[in-house]
Amino acid sequence: MIRDIDLTLTPQEAFEEKTISKRASSKCGIANDKVTGIKILRKSIDARRSDIKINLRVRLFVGEEVKNTWTPVFFPGVSSSPSAVVVGMGPAGLFASLTLIENGIRPIVLERGKDVHERKRDCALLCTKGELNTESNYVYGEGGAGAYSDGKLYTRSVKRGDVGKVLSLLVQHGADESILYETHPHIGTDKLPLVIENIRNTIIKSGGEVHFNTKVASLLKNDERVYGVKCENGEEYLGPVILATGHSAKDVYRFLDSSSILLEAKDTAVGVRLEHPQALIDQIQYHNPKGRGEYLPPATYSFVTQVNGRGVYSFCMCPGGSIVPTATEYGALSVNGMSSSSRSGSKANSAMVVQIRKEDIPDKGIFSVLDWVENIERNSFRDNFMAPGQRMADFVENKFSSTLPKTTYAPGLVSSDLYEVLPPIVSSSLKDGFINFGRMTRGKFLTNEAVMIASETRTSSPIRIVRDDDFKSIPGLYPAGEGAGYAGGIVSAAIDGTEVAKALAKCLIH
Repeated sequence: MIRDIDLTLTPQEAFEEKTISKRASSKCGIANDKVTGIKILRKSIDARRSDIKINLRVRLFVGEEVKNTWTPVFFPGVSSSPSAVVVGMGPAGLFASLTLIENGIRPIVLERGKDVHERKRDCALLCTKGELNTESNYVYGEGGAGAYSDGKLYTRSVKRGDVGKVLSLLVQHGADESILYETHPHIGTDKLPLVIENIRNTIIKSGGEVHFNTKVASLLKNDERVYGVKCENGEEYLGPVILATGHSAKDVYRFLDSSSILLEAKDTAVGVRLEHPQALIDQIQYHNPKGRGEYLPPATYSFVTQVNGRGVYSFCMCPGGSIVPTATEYGALSVNGMSSSSRSGSKANSAMVVQIRKEDIPDKGIFSVLDWVENIERNSFRDNFMAPGQRMADFVENKFSSTLPKTTYAPGLVSSDLYEVLPPIVSSSLKDGFINFGRMTRGKFLTNEAVMIASETRTSSPIRIVRDDDFKSIPGLYPAGEGAGYAGGIVSAAIDGTEVAKALAKCLIH
């Protein structure tokens, strides 16, 4: 017998599988010694009051073999199949490649950066010595920008594709099964590289190709049809092209424009990384001056408000995490957050960003928003990739911070007036947004224990590659993911890469 049971437990009761099993079997009127196993199907924390509860849905197996809640995907051999070129190895490119293989097409994957393990060394040099490898860093390389940003898997893109399949494929390649049932699933910066490597091995084992340090410089076109790419090293790779280069590959937008590919400026969001003590966030979110206690995870938060009709909101929140430089060139700085699977660090951080409409920026063509964002990054740059910082309450009161709190940002901070770093539309909106967030938390969130670190500029692409539903507007070219302007985050990019690959397969095979 298999039964699905809903339970509401205390954090301590939900901490151990044995207790969960006893509570589930008792609710069903079944002797616990008859239970052969359980699987958690859904888990959420109800922290609206100090009396915190854990809501679970579990599958109880009684006298039955315990079965997985996900189904593995079979990947056929495609070494002799028609080929397609996939540019970029972020989530859009990786899941596009897996989907091509499922549909009997051989992916040729080209990545400008290094593999996910070699990238780690370059990221360390950037943080400790200020040495930037412009092709291998926190943005470029196998796994894309998401490889070193916690592996958060929460998405609102549930109507755009099969979220469950994306998560199941990650589990199939080594992610923990908890991502299938957590409300806000994440893999962790420490574990995601192995998952990415396993996906790469699946691509190669199935007959696909993977090329690192291979930067695409231009498209190959015959009249209006794209039939391949040419790389900086002179190599050419032929086939229809899935372009999944991520939101930071600004050079790609330039060569697409020179190739008469239709682009358009789009809205974006920019701001800062905001870092608090994790203990303070635990106290606020769990309504307890003692914090989270022994059985609860580090608390997360999500804030959103309107300031003069403009959204100000938190994004990419990393409990127990750290802040890293996501620069791709000297003389410009952007930052991002990350955390390990345990989220055990003493600090919590998130992007705090302001909605920017393309109409807010003087119209100088398709690169208007991109050029505006680049100017913020140049204003944020300090020697050795140190970052401008200011205490949160000081910023709201327009005071210079004579000292800054200890930070996880390894290159270090320079006390700065962020009103001089950020455009007025951003700084004034952040100020009013922070005041609102302070009111929401009885003043606890708005504190000088928190530090603002500039700047967070790469929440989404400032440019969209125009495509139609059947991809006939640019024959042979299939823009995908965040860099194409159609996704935001790991799961939505993976979904978009999957759907784009399906469209390519339909055209190529049929």
